[in-house]
This record gives sequence, structure tokens and C-alpha cells, in this order.
Amino acid sequence: MAAPGRDGQKLTAMSRIRVAIVAPTLDILGGHSVQAQRLLESWRDDPDVEAWLVPINPIPPGVFRAALRIKYARTLVTEATYIPLLVRELARADVVHIFSASYSSFLLAPLPAMLVARALGRPVVLNYHSGEAADHLERSAIARAALARVASIAVPSPFLARVFARFGLPATVVPNIIDLDRFAFAERRPLRPRFLSTRNLGYPYNVACTLRAFRAIQDRRPDASLTVVGSGPDEAALRQLTVELSLTNVRFVGRVEPDRMAGIYADHDIYIQTPDIDNMPLSVIEAFASGLPVVSTEAGGMSDILQHGRQGLLTPVNDHEAIARAALDLLEAPDLARQFAREAHATCAGYTWTAARQRWLPIYRSASVGGQRRSVSVSDAPGAHRRA
Repeated sequence: MAAPGRDGQKLTAMSRIRVAIVAPTLDILGGHSVQAQRLLESWRDDPDVEAWLVPINPIPPGVFRAALRIKYARTLVTEATYIPLLVRELARADVVHIFSASYSSFLLAPLPAMLVARALGRPVVLNYHSGEAADHLERSAIARAALARVASIAVPSPFLARVFARFGLPATVVPNIIDLDRFAFAERRPLRPRFLSTRNLGYPYNVACTLRAFRAIQDRRPDASLTVVGSGPDEAALRQLTVELSLTNVRFVGRVEPDRMAGIYADHDIYIQTPDIDNMPLSVIEAFASGLPVVSTEAGGMSDILQHGRQGLLTPVNDHEAIARAALDLLEAPDLARQFAREAHATCAGYTWTAARQRWLPIYRSASVGGQRRSVSVSDAPGAHRRA
């Protein structure tokens, strides 16, 4: 039965919060599109939230689709389709949840959505994911001004929360979501030299460093193999580097759909990555969930999710020799590698939908009633570790 209000009228149950999620579709495969899809799936049939996708990459009307094959025309046609879509879809939302990266992509997708939401009087939750935030905010007065006017900023890692705090922008930490039902944890017995890389083939992921490290690994373990998942502008150069380094047992498999990734992890034993800049890579959490010990550079927020010597091994950025030593150390100490994998898997509870929902729902509720920004302490976030 509804409780009486102060004015004597009965208070009815709060209706579902209508949330427009502005993000790329899976046609642009990456962290934003995967996380947006998982949010949409998780909110489906939820009693408190009704969510739908507003794609930043809408398909234009038939006669204009040919322009998508032309570099600059593609941007103009996409924006001309995107803006009217924003006006129509954001008008029926209570809260606008916008996924954001940095630099030009910020100007082309999040900023127009923020401006349309503001014109319609809709509160914005800006979900910023880029590891390049510090440089972006330093360079862009437009970004700083726009971010200062949103209802709430959400970031997936304590690392980004610290970056935003330096610019006087409080941010709530809501980690990325992983569906643990999709990934089967298994200890590697025996631990074989089957390495996996899943980062995009371009800046700032420095897959060239991974290949150089693998050269040093193969010098000690000729039976080692490396699978490179992903696509990007550096693919041809990386394939050529593989030839120049005389590497064997290296496979470039290109883009892999999210539903197939669990099988990829299951077929490998050690996860390796060498980014120069990073935030909270979902791929590392997927490796944790699958039982792969992880070797990584300590770029950006990596030390917040992986404590060196506890959940895996971290090395200096762009040091292929250090990466190779760390990988070989795991092969020579398989019991320790399995211990790392168990410790890493234990942190995955902090990345489930149950944990994320407890953070998203108060953010949406606060934004929808015009509440003040609320920040979460870095120490409260799951996986908020410092390097030992």
C-alpha cells in the first residue's frame, strides 16, 4: 500500500527511469560498444530502469549510404543523421547516459549529445573511458567547460577519478561489466607457452612491443606461440615486423566478435599486453575471468586493477625485454602463475552486473531529480590496488 505524503496524498511507486544510452553499436567493435551492449542487456526487464541505445554511428537514409565509403563525406553524412536522431530520442529520456572518449571523437559524438540534452533540459551522465584524459582535459577548454556542466561524471577506474579530480571534476567510479557466465575459469595445468594479445593494432596499444618481447621469449622457448586478436591501422606494419624479427608461430586473426572471445581465451595460457596509455581494459578482466595469468606494462590505470606480484606482473612502459623476462618467469614458476590467476579471478566479483547496478542506479536517480554530483572514494572502488 502506498504511504501517505505530507500533503495527505498517497505516494505512488516511482516509475522506471528512462535512460538513453548514447554509444557506438557493435559495428564499431571496442570497449565502448561492448560495455554499452552489456548495459542494455543488463537493464532489460529491470524494474527501475528502461534503457535504449542511441547510436553515434547511425545508418543514413538509402541514397546517402554511398557516402560512407568516402572519408570526409562519411563524417558529414553521419553527423547529419546523428543530430536529428539525438533530438528525437533524447526528448523522451529522463537521463542521458553518454559514452565518451577523447580528442576529435569527443567533439563528434559526446559533445553534440551533451548540447542537445542541455537544450532539451535533460540531465547528462557522462561516462568517460579514455586513458588519454589528462592530456585531453589539459588541451581542451571546450571539454573542461562541457564536463563541468553535466549532472554526473562516471569513470571505470580510480585512475581516471584521480585525473578528473586534478581538474576539479568529481567523478564516480563504476567499473566495467563482465558476464562471468560467458567465461570459464580454468587453471592451466600444465602452463604452456601459448600467449594471447587482444588489443587493437594501433596507437596507443604498442603491439610492436609485444612482438619484440615475443622474439626474446622464442629465443628461450622456440615452441612458444602468439595469437594476435584485433585490427587497426598498424596491421600491415606489424605483420612486416613479424617477418623482420623472424618470428614463428604468430597468428593474426583479425577482429573477433565478443561472443567468440571466451573460446579464444580458453585456447591460450598467458595474456600479454604492452600499451603505452591505458585505463581499465576489459580484455584484462576477461583474462582474469578465464584463468590466464597476465603480463602487462603498468600504463595508466593498470596498477589499479592488477597489483604487481599478486594478480600478475607489471613492467615499465615500452620495455620489451622486461615483458619477456616477466613472461619467462611465469613459465618457469607455473605454481606462482596459477596463484596469480586465482587471485585475479577473485577480483572479478567487483565487475559483475550486481556490483555495477548498485552504482549506476543511484547515479541515474540523482541525475533524474536534479541532485548534486556524488563522487565515490578511490579506496571504495573494486580492484583499487597500488603496485607493491
